[in-house]
Amino acid sequence: MAAKKKPIKITETVLRDAHQSLIATRMPTEEMLPIVDKMDKVGYHSVECWGGATFDSALRFLHEDPWDRLRKLRDGFKNTKLQMLFRGQNILGYKPYSDDVVEYFVQKSLANGIDIIRIFDCFNDLRNLQTCVNAAKKEKGHAQVALSYTLGDAYTIDYWVKISKRIQDMGADSICIKDMAGLLLPYRATELISAMKSAVNLPIQLHTHYTSGVASMTYMKAVEAGVDVIDCAMSPFALGTSQPATEVMVETFRGTQYDSGLNMKLLEEIADYFRPYRDECLANGLLNPKNLGVNIKTLVYQVPGGMLSNLTSQLDKLGAADKYYEVLEEVPNVRKDLGEPPLVTPSSQIVGTQAVMNVIAGERYKMVPQETKDVLSGKYGQTVKPFNKEVQKKCIGNAKVITHRPADDIPPMLPQFEKEVAQWKQQDEDVLSYALFPQVAVDYFKYRQAQQTGVDPAAGDTKNKAYPV
Repeated sequence: MAAKKKPIKITETVLRDAHQSLIATRMPTEEMLPIVDKMDKVGYHSVECWGGATFDSALRFLHEDPWDRLRKLRDGFKNTKLQMLFRGQNILGYKPYSDDVVEYFVQKSLANGIDIIRIFDCFNDLRNLQTCVNAAKKEKGHAQVALSYTLGDAYTIDYWVKISKRIQDMGADSICIKDMAGLLLPYRATELISAMKSAVNLPIQLHTHYTSGVASMTYMKAVEAGVDVIDCAMSPFALGTSQPATEVMVETFRGTQYDSGLNMKLLEEIADYFRPYRDECLANGLLNPKNLGVNIKTLVYQVPGGMLSNLTSQLDKLGAADKYYEVLEEVPNVRKDLGEPPLVTPSSQIVGTQAVMNVIAGERYKMVPQETKDVLSGKYGQTVKPFNKEVQKKCIGNAKVITHRPADDIPPMLPQFEKEVAQWKQQDEDVLSYALFPQVAVDYFKYRQAQQTGVDPAAGDTKNKAYPV
């Protein structure tokens, strides 16, 4: 008897996570638009093209309006769903925002062309995702809740199954396992996907990175176990700290019960389009060949690739490069003290910085940044394990620790942002750009005004002089 067909669906990441992972999110819109028409004919499940670091990067480094990018991509993708990454209550920033800002951002994202919002929280605290899920549902969008995958005593198959059931109960449309550090091993993927598939009725998507070298094998076992969608990147921007290559996965399953049915000739043409840009990025140093290799330390220390490079640069600046391995060994200790959270933005930065300070000071928690104190005060949400009581006492003394949803303490912020951005506002969305990145947004608004008028606000009436890049 022939095996029952279950074609694997593919989300393409070349316009978001692939270039975020390999070239620090520096791909400009003009590089994307000429290939959109071809990408639209492939038959992808979705194209991830917005959110994550693209918003900050477009404003800060590319002098582009991220909303304008989204509208242009929406115009080009007539048949394909567009997807974004959303940091729960933190939106696309690094701190929690009030519910009114979260709701307005979701509303505007969907109005400008997003179909699927992938929502995650660095602690997997579902309370930090509910506002966003509700807002997406209200606007008739697809709310996908992503679980930040990690390892540790608390993260048993039972943990993932229980939290999946809660996600189904909260009204999400699908679940994503977001393996940002490439920690999910192939046979563990079989176990995990099988258990989740028998516990919930929602579609399950798997996102991983090639950092540790196992991602393609993990996808293969996950597909055999019944996963519905996998995230892949076109080969010129695949592998290393990015995702497995789209064409490789399509060919792997061709002719099997999991055949994606995607057109290989079209995929080859798309790869041919991106290859010269990749070569340009290698030549100008934007793409570091180091990011293309396998970093086995990821599996040893459970630290995402981006976090490893952050630690290296922090230590270099402090003239303490020789302390690298000491810091790596301190990372799991700090993580344990802080309730064993997954290491993803912003928890990875907080844990990493604290580990550096502990090693440099020669005494643990002698120097404590505000962010560490906020974690220990409950301001980022609830961790899967309790905090180390002694460390908590040493860092915050008798300060009040909250157990409710952190955003309950944040009053509505939108009216204040509207007032502050009034002189620069040319579209409703400007208030949201300002809310997330006030200084960066104002710099961009000045640049935009200079482009429109030929007058540089920083230098008086100098005709046609663009705002300095």
